[in-house]
Amino acid sequence: MPPPRSQLRLAATLTFAGFVVSLVAGLLHADSANANDHPATFAEYARSGIWTAVHLGQFAGMALLIAGLLVLLFVLKAPGGSLAWTARFGAAAAVAALALYAALQAVDGVALKQAVDAWAAAAEPEKAVRFATAEGMRWLEWGMRSYQSVVLGTALVLTGAVVVGARSVSRLAGYAMALSGLAYLAQGWILGIEGFSPANTIPTLAGIVLILVWSGWLLVSAWFGKDAPARDRQRG
Repeated sequence: MPPPRSQLRLAATLTFAGFVVSLVAGLLHADSANANDHPATFAEYARSGIWTAVHLGQFAGMALLIAGLLVLLFVLKAPGGSLAWTARFGAAAAVAALALYAALQAVDGVALKQAVDAWAAAAEPEKAVRFATAEGMRWLEWGMRSYQSVVLGTALVLTGAVVVGARSVSRLAGYAMALSGLAYLAQGWILGIEGFSPANTIPTLAGIVLILVWSGWLLVSAWFGKDAPARDRQRG
């Protein structure tokens, strides 16, 4: 049986809303300076009056996205066996990804902001110590972002596998979801090795585009494609 239309609409709306909120918050993020040029980036962050609000917005977007994934996993009602365990592990990874993201935004949106503000306002004799503190926060951010990206990527790959295996909604959306997860896994690895490196440009853009594809696909299918789940199940 296809999942209840109202529940599928809730999952699709949450995931797409999470993507939009995250995208808008990201566009407001101060990032004109080279991220690995710490004196330039710290000065830019210190001048930002909306830094903490932007990161709170990013957290809200992630919370909506994760909520959508959890609702989707519940709605699909994966049958027993390996697919059911995949759904359970996917849900656990999604919850862990949100917890890690909350900790990441606390470090990046609050602690780092306080550190760079203190560095910018410090008298010259104190600047070196204040800068070292801010840099330590930056490296902590790298580590947390690296692991959060890995866990989020795992959640997306597992949820995508459930979408494909359950055959209740578009399997192509499931494949796109799994590919977005692989993009996040690549981001996590590069962040752990090189920090905010140009090497992460392609995985980052791929992750954004793929999430737009599958979340938009689910949204349109849930709200307008009444017969899409039945057709996909027959193809499977």
